[in-house]
Amino acid sequence: MTYQDTLNWMFSQLPMYQRQGNSAYKVDLSNTCLLIKHLKNPHHHFKSIHVAGTNGKGSTSHMLASILQETGYKVGLYTSPHLKDFRERIKINGKEVSKQFVIGFIKRNKAFFEANQLSFFEMTVGMAFEYFSKQNIDIAVVEVGLGGRLDSTNIITPEVSVITNIGLDHTQFLGHTLKAIAFEKGGIIKPNIPVVIGETQKETVPVFKALAKTNKSKLVFADKEITEINYTSDLQGSYQTKNIKTAIQTVKELQQKGYKISEKNIKQGLLNVVKNTGLLGRWQVLNINPKIVCDTGHNKEGLTYVINQLSNETYKALHIVFGVVNDKDLDVLVDLMPKQATYYFCKPNIPRGLEALKLKEKFIQHNFEGEAYRSVNEAYKSAINNANTNDLIFIGGSTFVVAEII
Repeated sequence: MTYQDTLNWMFSQLPMYQRQGNSAYKVDLSNTCLLIKHLKNPHHHFKSIHVAGTNGKGSTSHMLASILQETGYKVGLYTSPHLKDFRERIKINGKEVSKQFVIGFIKRNKAFFEANQLSFFEMTVGMAFEYFSKQNIDIAVVEVGLGGRLDSTNIITPEVSVITNIGLDHTQFLGHTLKAIAFEKGGIIKPNIPVVIGETQKETVPVFKALAKTNKSKLVFADKEITEINYTSDLQGSYQTKNIKTAIQTVKELQQKGYKISEKNIKQGLLNVVKNTGLLGRWQVLNINPKIVCDTGHNKEGLTYVINQLSNETYKALHIVFGVVNDKDLDVLVDLMPKQATYYFCKPNIPRGLEALKLKEKFIQHNFEGEAYRSVNEAYKSAINNANTNDLIFIGGSTFVVAEII
């Protein structure tokens, strides 16, 4: 099979949550345990950092990988979802896994996947861990896919567990309260492994304290430990300040374990996240006149950060290319998004995408202005045609909307 043939098989044969939603979500780790045994436990051959959270886990993971790369370590990075190419999910020192490895891995294990009805995400975790093992990396930064306790990545015993924050997202799987979601994400806490919490939230503190006590794990709240930061990052957006604090506190825990990470490594790592890791879609500026910005924030907390950032921008008129998936609470979005803007409603090109007309109808009912378009690209082109040089175009609402633009 060619690389494209392999991708076509993966996307069509393996249940994929990002595309399908609920039907692809697995409620236990039995399949992952079965797969990892089949692969001869590759996760035992490298050290790791495990990163969970509702928002910021992707940025934090990339910051940590960049800092460790600056230190001279051979660093694996596992994240999801991808924006343009599947191989973005699996990287070593910023370089994507080779097409040949992807092809070979699927070819060797295809019969096993089919026989055991593995999901896309389970298969991808196995692929990443085997690749990291074969490449003899020093350490991997592993981002949780969804939740934590039952996530396929939760078979590792990391050097540090990291939970950036807790918000109301994926409530159909994780629970409808911050406490319930904190318990699920807190499932990555392991016995005697230090835990860094990015944001102190009164509803979740008791949950994390209880889990840490049960596991006899050191518990640290980054925003309490680090009140001021003297670091800047190439990741734009004021909301990255929280992620920087989380990354720095995680580095401190690694230093206490004997990792030789200098101040220079931290500074250079934070300044070169995009260069070192290839991260895309975090307050990414695509054009200057008019200014065009995209961001993958897609839930209440993530979009709140983005809207706050938009309020700090200077422009004559605001144009918003906006699309979401069909499990989003539209009432929350209506309350959140700015009314002083022209909207270009669109449907991301995945089965889970919400129809543009439905999105438009909801917003128009609340006195927003905008039109529905047949595709993300058509909406984007219309925004460009309507914008003056001193206007601002924002693209977001879904990772998949951003993916179709950049």
